[in-house]
Amino acid sequence: MAELIDEPRAGRDRVRVLFVEDDPSVAEMYKLKLELDGYDVEVAPDGEKALDIAHKNPPDIIFLDIRLPKLDGFGVLEALRKDRKTESVPVVILSNYSEKQLIDRGLRLGALEYLIKTQTTPARLSGGLETWLKR
Repeated sequence: MAELIDEPRAGRDRVRVLFVEDDPSVAEMYKLKLELDGYDVEVAPDGEKALDIAHKNPPDIIFLDIRLPKLDGFGVLEALRKDRKTESVPVVILSNYSEKQLIDRGLRLGALEYLIKTQTTPARLSGGLETWLKR
C-alpha cells in the first residue's frame, strides 16, 4: 500500500522562512500560503526586527521588502552580508519598486532575485523556494 504524504516537506526538517514586510495584509497573505505548503514562517515588520531575528537564529531563507520602517531593505541586506552568521543566508527581494537601478543594487548587494510584488503570487513565491534554497 502506497504511503500518502500530505505535506511537501514531511519527513524532513521544516524550512524556516523570515518574511520581512511592513504591510500586515501582504505579510499575512504570503505567510498563509507558505505555511500551508509546509514552511515555518516568521514575519518581521521592520528592518531592525529582521536583523534581530536573523542574528539570533538565522533562517533558511529571507524574503525582503525594500521600503521598510527603521532600516530599509538594502541596509538589512548589507548588514546580513557583513555578519558571519547570516552572510550565506539566501535573500530574495520582494518589492513594489521595479526601477532598474534598485533591481541592480539589490542583486549587487547579494540578493538571489529581485521580484516585483504585482507579478509574484504567493503560490509562485512558494513554488520557487526549493530552487532558491539549492543555490
